[in-house]
Amino acid sequence: MVRTKILIVEDDPNLGKILNEYLEAKNYDIRLAIDGEDGLQKFLEDPNWDIILLDVMMPKKDGFSLAKDIRKVNQDIPIIFLTAKSQKDNVIKAFNLGADDYLTKPFSIEELVARIKAVMKRVPKKEVIKLPEKFKISNYEFIHNQNILMYNQKEEYKLTTKENELLKLFCENLNNKVDRNSALIKIWGDDSYYNARSMDVYIAKLRKYLKSDPKIEIKTIHGHGFKLLILD
Repeated sequence: MVRTKILIVEDDPNLGKILNEYLEAKNYDIRLAIDGEDGLQKFLEDPNWDIILLDVMMPKKDGFSLAKDIRKVNQDIPIIFLTAKSQKDNVIKAFNLGADDYLTKPFSIEELVARIKAVMKRVPKKEVIKLPEKFKISNYEFIHNQNILMYNQKEEYKLTTKENELLKLFCENLNNKVDRNSALIKIWGDDSYYNARSMDVYIAKLRKYLKSDPKIEIKTIHGHGFKLLILD
């Protein structure tokens, strides 16, 4: 039986340890992050989380900011906030950010487990889709797991990690818009101005690699993102 994968983001080491041990004992697959930045990193490292338990008051990045970043990448993953803040404004803010539930500290772990089960019942079962390691882009072949882009089986380009992940994202969304901020969060870890400028440099490099085929275009959608297009 596949275990439910839960990411816990909690800066209180005692509570984090208790949650980790109790939920592991209940046969959940748990990973613990100790602050908001650590939580974002662990979230980005694994696309297969089933649910996230998220503290609000944390150093480096608070829970509300982290939830915004998560929602830029994944609109559907369930989030339960765990917080000492019970004010109405905070509860409303949590749900406006896409929270599925909100639990005020102190709480019983039995109640937390019940809420996890209730949220998971409302979530459609994920269909596991195995993405290809090779992509055909007109006259190019992109071999993602080897960081290789090849034109007509002759010209070969060895891609950097960032180039490789960007091109994979474009291939997975071929002819559809890739949101700029979502791409920055997913590949760089945040959508700062400097990372945005860095992404523009890598996209310029990808355009250079793909220029041998006039049917291919990486189109800029100003203010929104990009599209990798195969032209007729």
